Amino acid sequence: MTTLEFKNVTKKYRVRGAGEMLALDKVSFTLTSGQTIALVGQSGSGKSTIAKILTQLERVSSGDVLLDGTPIPTWGRPLRRYRQTVRMVFQDPFASLNPAHTIRHHIERPLRLDKVVPPDQVEEEVFRLLTRVRLSPEQTIDRRPHELSGGQRQRVAIARALASRPKLLIADEPVSMLDVSIRLEVLNLLAELQSEANLGVLYITHDLATARHFSDEIMVLHHGKVVEHGKADEVILTPKHDYTLALRNASPDPEKHFAAPTTPGATS
Repeated sequence: MTTLEFKNVTKKYRVRGAGEMLALDKVSFTLTSGQTIALVGQSGSGKSTIAKILTQLERVSSGDVLLDGTPIPTWGRPLRRYRQTVRMVFQDPFASLNPAHTIRHHIERPLRLDKVVPPDQVEEEVFRLLTRVRLSPEQTIDRRPHELSGGQRQRVAIARALASRPKLLIADEPVSMLDVSIRLEVLNLLAELQSEANLGVLYITHDLATARHFSDEIMVLHHGKVVEHGKADEVILTPKHDYTLALRNASPDPEKHFAAPTTPGATS
């Protein structure tokens, strides 16, 4: 089992002319294999800062980030191995894929760099990954990103993240830029892949409805602080913090998303 620990992490940014800005204030959580934690909050709450720290695009000001009890590396080959274990699916499928390269290139590259399979099996693995995310390899492998829909591009991004066979996946608003009609489809695909590979998933979102659908636990972030953390149903149905309640009430169609499950055979 793989365990990623965020322990009392504080992150401050220096802002020219304004001194320091506190982005995260002593944030703690633990993500393990097979578990999905939803990190929920509005823009500016610190969600993306957590993602950047976990992928080592940013460093902590204080606190610790541990992988299986060991501080995560900050440079060299150890960092490369860490990034093979912890992969990220970015928010924008329009920007996260290089428009100059084919889909084949995007998925082959991590396979070759991380030596996931022998060289003579790379193309077979690309076909397997595309099939796994429900894309036709024959119809997509030699296309470029602009020739695919947004949903197809995000599936390619997911396949690329899975190519290195990670243990943990950071999904940063993975459906927020997709058409409403395909968001649930992509989330269901992520849930299926997570179950198959026993992945730990940190699902970053501003949407409590999808957080409940997709996650075991929900952690609510407000101005860089965790104001609520618990089982998904408990956080949604009986929120303890006013900010969580406000997020819930602002969610579209709350009656549909947050009504308690009906007992079979019960009458209204």
